Amino acid sequence: MEINVFEQMAKRYDTEERIELAKVIVKEVRPELRNSKSKSLIDYGSGTGLISLELSDLVDSILLVDSSKQMLDVANAKISHKGITNSKVLYSDFTQETTELKADIVLMSLVLLHIPDTKNILQRLFNILNNGGKLIIIDFDKNDKINHPKVHNGFSHEELKKRLSEVGFKSIEIKTFHHGNRIFMNQDASMFISSSIK
Repeated sequence: MEINVFEQMAKRYDTEERIELAKVIVKEVRPELRNSKSKSLIDYGSGTGLISLELSDLVDSILLVDSSKQMLDVANAKISHKGITNSKVLYSDFTQETTELKADIVLMSLVLLHIPDTKNILQRLFNILNNGGKLIIIDFDKNDKINHPKVHNGFSHEELKKRLSEVGFKSIEIKTFHHGNRIFMNQDASMFISSSIK
């Protein structure tokens, strides 16, 4: 059984840097959720909910899904502490198990880079989405300074577009929105947001 590094990080995951970065991401995602008051959102790889819990006012319901129980414990504590009534957590790993869940929106923020088989997870998220549903991905632009056996070194927009359309997504838009110092494995990096429709 591989030790989940995120389990060990959970309690000290919400560092000042991560909270700052989350704010930048939340600001970018909010406009994507205009007119989503009646919609359900799954935050896949939600971690401690740094992003999706800041969006709970924009959607009908949020399901935070993560493969780290401890991350979700932290998220759950935030949900009760903030009195958020429309958010729940689910301990699950969609790369390992098939789910019957359905949602109007799936958000995946800084998660794709940790998943070896990107096409497989994109296919699974496509299957979860209702028709006309939206997949929002935030991740790092390709970065040749990064070399790690377990992490993609970011994604080129062309490569990701190709993957998304192979899976069946349409109306794919990708743009870089933030450059930060030492935000990706201690290297300066830029982040993109991608939105595509099923």
